Formats: sequence, structure tokens, C-alpha cells
Amino acid sequence: MIGNHLPLANLHIADISVIALYLLGVTFIGIWSARQIKTSADFFLPHRFGKIMMIMFSFGTGTHSDHAVSVSAKSFTNGLSGIWYQWLWLPVTPFYWLIAPVFRRFRAITTSDIFESRFSPSVGILFAVVGVLNLTFNIGVMLKGSSALVSASTGDFISANLATVMLTVIFVIYGVAGGLGAAIVTDLIQGILTIIFSVLLLPLILNAVGGFAVMREKIADPKMFSLVAPGEIGFFYVAVIAFNALVGVMTQPQALSHCAAGKTEAEGRIGFMGGTLIKRFCTIPWCLTGVAAVVYFAGKDIHPDRVFGTIAGDFLPKLMPGVLGVFIAGVLGAVMSSCDAFMIASSALFTENVYKRLICDKDDRHYIAVGRIAAVGIVGGGVAFAFWLPDVVTGLEIFWKISPMMGIALWLGLFWRRMTPCGAWAATLTAFGIWFLTTQPAFIDFIGGIPGSEAMRFVIVKDSVPEIYLPWQMLFYLTGGTLAAIVVSLLTRPVPEEQLDNFYALVRTPIQPGEKETAPCTLPEGVVVPEKRKLLPFKNLEILVPSRISVIGFLVGWVCVAAIVYAVYLIASG
Repeated sequence: MIGNHLPLANLHIADISVIALYLLGVTFIGIWSARQIKTSADFFLPHRFGKIMMIMFSFGTGTHSDHAVSVSAKSFTNGLSGIWYQWLWLPVTPFYWLIAPVFRRFRAITTSDIFESRFSPSVGILFAVVGVLNLTFNIGVMLKGSSALVSASTGDFISANLATVMLTVIFVIYGVAGGLGAAIVTDLIQGILTIIFSVLLLPLILNAVGGFAVMREKIADPKMFSLVAPGEIGFFYVAVIAFNALVGVMTQPQALSHCAAGKTEAEGRIGFMGGTLIKRFCTIPWCLTGVAAVVYFAGKDIHPDRVFGTIAGDFLPKLMPGVLGVFIAGVLGAVMSSCDAFMIASSALFTENVYKRLICDKDDRHYIAVGRIAAVGIVGGGVAFAFWLPDVVTGLEIFWKISPMMGIALWLGLFWRRMTPCGAWAATLTAFGIWFLTTQPAFIDFIGGIPGSEAMRFVIVKDSVPEIYLPWQMLFYLTGGTLAAIVVSLLTRPVPEEQLDNFYALVRTPIQPGEKETAPCTLPEGVVVPEKRKLLPFKNLEILVPSRISVIGFLVGWVCVAAIVYAVYLIASG
């Protein structure tokens, strides 16, 4: 098995020193950031950061080392089409320009506040539960991928289990101490390291295998150089998973902090879309490294999850002492920058939207303490999930399916006044129920027996086990959840008009310079609500005319997406 070949001597004392200094540095940042925390809002969602910090926060939180692991692993087995294991968000990226100001205008601390404002306290609590589950699983996936990367890059000198524990202890210390502010500050450093090492490994392995021309000669299967290879990852797969991602992006609990931790709406827009576009660029070298590894590891037995880390362990020590240590520090930083933000977002959901409902007469110091305790407990669940996961790709696919469960309710509630709390519950429970149903052997056999099932590829066989093809599974639960939401909403009591008017007033009222916010999802006194300009004249539809800056930014986003895809197309056709 490749991965045990790296001698202990190759982990130089300089590498160990760099890792130790880096971990001490981010711990200090967390403790230093704790001095700025005066209220629970300061801990969970401060509104004080500028454009550069928001770009690196969005990039750092949205980019972690398990992404490099999953993309390189899938590209190692499937070719260039494996890039879609992160590019599934690429067609969604321009929408971030439109989503960011809306989230900032909600003036919320957690996404659960938004659900409560639009629907009811019960739906807010439902989201808090689903959101904590979402982030717990996400933390587990990140720890799984990052520990595999550290283990492979050190030749198992640092075992996967030790790496998991080490990662967890450090990000819990500085995240619990400094809250979201510490996460954003450390993301600036960790984002830079992630960019450097995303690009650095590719030329090293390309030189080792003889370049792209030699790769094409030695890899006989042309599907390995197709962005949409026939089989598992085709056009249908990409389109459905991208749509699923769009449904779920607003209900990823950490998305609110990406949009709302800036001073104004502009910081959220530029940070959310700009940071994400940098990540899409970094995905390209991860993918190409995985394809080059097909030649580099030809005839050798290596687990796909270990490809990226083993390449780092093979090449970086040869550059100079300490470079591998900086790489490992970057890996640790990439996962910690995401895990701490997810930890804070999930602890905010529990503290602000569950605990405060039970115990509502305490001061901010009490709630900050509860948030810190909850953060540790949630991370514990993530660690357990990491140890349970068989591999990173499996964990990533589970994560993809959780956010859309409540995304259906939020999207409908944002544009359709007739959407009710019962409809939100029905959408979520139905979607979860259908997801569970599609994993059951009896249902899989039933679907496989439908006339035309083989032609439609309803069922595929993976590792000798039949399963519902992932895009169809997503369409089943998205369609079922949407129909349940509409039917139940039409049959149940509407939300009071005054509550709806307050909610939609938030959506169209921009943040004012120096605005002082009070209660979540509440307009400050003296703020003038702009006149409603609807795109469609239907009473129950709340689709507003977009502003000029919204249209221009949205189109620029699509130009950037097209440029990134075209660049990879040129490489693939090359």
C-alpha cells in the first residue's frame, strides 16, 4: 500500500517547528479575539469586517482540505469529470451576488431567526435541529478528509486518528475563545496558504510524469479527459446536483455569516461571490493533480483518499526543509478555518434558537458560556461521524442532501406569500422521508422494475450493490418535498398578513450606514421601507424587480463561470 514509504527523517525538524508555531499562532489569535466579545452577537455574528477579510473568510470557510482530497480522489478514479465533486456549486456561484444582500437585510443572528420570522417559532426550532445536524456532519467530513491528507503526506508518521484529534483540539480552543471573529481573522492566513499549495503540487507532479502529452499517451481511456464523461458524471448528473445545491445553499447555516459579517451589503456580495470564485479556480489544480496521479501511481495500490497527501509527501521534502511543514500547517489551517466557523454557526443555532426559548432571563455572559459548551458538544458529534465514515466521497454526498431538506421551504417562503408553517414542516419531513425511502432495498427493486427504468438509469450498481442513481434520488425528494409544501400550505391557515408584510419589508430595505440593529429580523426605528416594485403582478408572489447592481453583478458572475469552465475545456482538449 502506497503511503507507508515516507521515511521518518523526511519529516524534518523544520517541518515540526513550522507546524508547532502555526498552531500556537492561531491559538493566540483566538484568545486575543476573545477580548472584543462583549455580547452574544459579538461571539456569533459580528458585523465589522471589510471586503478583503470577507473574501478570504468566504474562501477559507468554503475551502477545506477534504475538498482537495475528494476532488483528486474522484479525478483519480473518474478523470476530469471528478472536478464536479466541487464544481457542482459552480453554476450556483452567480446567485451568491443576489443572495448576499437579502441575507444581510434580514438583520438576523442565525438562519433559524429567518425561519421564525417568516413562518413560526416551531419552524425556527426545526431548522435549528436540521442545521446542527448539517454542520455536525460537515465537520465530520472535513476531519475525515484532512486527517487522511495529513496521514498520507507524513507517511503515517502522524496517523489519521492523531490528526483528527490534533485538528479538533486546536480549532475548538481558538474558536470557542474568539467566536466568529477569530475564525474570520485566521481565514485570511489560512486562505493564502490554501491557494499556494493548491497550485504548488501540480507542476511538480506534471514534471515527474512528463507533462500533459505523456499523460495522454499513457492514459488510454479518453473518458478520463472529458469534463462530462458518459457514465456516472454526465450532463444530467451535473445539472441536477447543481440545482440541488442552489436549493440548499441558503439553508447552510454558515451561509448567513458569509453574507452578513461584513459592514454593509457590498462586503457580503463581494466576499461571498469573490471568495467562492477563488475556490473554483483552486479546484482545477486539485483535479489535474488527481489525473496526473493515474500515471504517477500506475501499477501501484493506493486508496484514492490518499492520492493528494501522498504526492505532497513525495515531492515537498525535496524542495527544502520546512516546506512539508508549511503544507501540513496549511492543511490544518484549511480545515480549522471551516470547522471553527461551522462550530460557531451550529452553537449559535442551539443557543439562540433553542436554549434561549427554555431559559430566557439570563445575561449575555451566560449565553456566551452556553454557546461555548454547545460548540464542544457539536464538535464531538462531528468527530464521531468522522470515525464512522468509510470514505470522504460518501460523506460529501450525505452533506449534499441535508441542506435542501429545508431549502425547499425557504425558497417557497421567500417568493410565495401563501407558504405556511405546516407547509414548511411537510416539505422537510416529506423530503427526509423520501430520501430514506430511496435507500431501502425494496424500493430500489421496485424502481428498477418499472418499464424503461434501465433506459432512464433510475438504478445503478456501485461496488456490486444496486442503488438509486444520485440525481434521481435528489429529484425524488425535491419534487416530493415541493408538492407536499404546496398542497399542505393551500389546505392550512395562512400566515398573518402583518407578519408577512414585516418579513418582506426586511427583504427590500437596504442596510443603512452605521445602522444599529436591535432584535433579530427587526427594522431599526426611523428606517424608511422602500416602495414595493414587483416583477409580476400576482398578489401572492413576492418577486421583486432586481436593482441595476444586482443584474450587472449577476452577469459578471456568469462571465467568470464561463471563463473558468472554458479554461479547463482548453486543457482537456489540449
